Amino acid sequence: MIGKGAAWAEAFLEMMSVERAAAKNTLTAYGRDLADASGFLAGRGRDLADASAEDVEAYFAALGARGLSPATASRRRAAVRQFYRFVMGETWRADDPSRRVEAPRKGRSLPKVLSRDEVDRLIAAAAAKDGAQGLRLACMVELAYASGLRISELTGLTLAALARDPAYLIVKGKGGKERLAPLNNAARTAVRAYLEVRPGFLPKGDPKGPGANPWLFASRGKDGRLTPRRFAQLLDEAAADAGIDPARVSPHVLRHAFATHLLEGGADLRVVQTLLGHADIGTTQIYTHVAGDRLAEVVASKHPLARKR
Repeated sequence: MIGKGAAWAEAFLEMMSVERAAAKNTLTAYGRDLADASGFLAGRGRDLADASAEDVEAYFAALGARGLSPATASRRRAAVRQFYRFVMGETWRADDPSRRVEAPRKGRSLPKVLSRDEVDRLIAAAAAKDGAQGLRLACMVELAYASGLRISELTGLTLAALARDPAYLIVKGKGGKERLAPLNNAARTAVRAYLEVRPGFLPKGDPKGPGANPWLFASRGKDGRLTPRRFAQLLDEAAADAGIDPARVSPHVLRHAFATHLLEGGADLRVVQTLLGHADIGTTQIYTHVAGDRLAEVVASKHPLARKR
């Protein structure tokens, strides 16, 4: 029989899944966070259900002393806070033991961004790989950069979504929300070239036939499609071939490049927010800092009053 705190945590995660349509990865992370808090409280003879404000304050303080990354520590505090707000909403407790502890200010780190020249070199290096492998990797890089897709969205694309050479995709992002993702000519050309060799990535001798695999980026692995981890590995190899430090390159960096280069080209911040699928424009605004140097350069070189006479 599980304890009261564990039962409450289970109910909280169920609520996040059903009512807020939280992604599987989010639920897994929150489950780990609450288990971590529960383990700490158990060392003090407490449970999530009967923890005092002093207990929660001690846990929050311990997070900072354990050498966790600021992002991880911040997420664990947020998980505990959301958990207790849920508990109060269910009237299981009359107080919120996490309320009196102020969250530390966390500076938002600027995303890594590749220059346009570096993206071009990365695509060229991907395409230079042997045969079908190169066509597939180049297609994935082109799609990610052209549409700002998250890695889960990219590897989750179906063949049906691209089979008719569309000018845009309908992507289901975080929380099940749909958005339009544009495809430029380069990406569409890369998709057409890849589709010619896609049958070579299908499992051989599949009794269900070659049409059974629904994924665009099919694989002979157990999932039937290329995994995010494998794409990241291939991207590292292409970066090294392009003379770019692999530490600066990841699937998410391509999404960052998409947003930053749009802003540098004069795109409206609200448009970029929509294309990225951000619920809060504050998340998108970070790219204005990344693009700041380039924007300042444009003003200095193009504005008539800034020109040297």
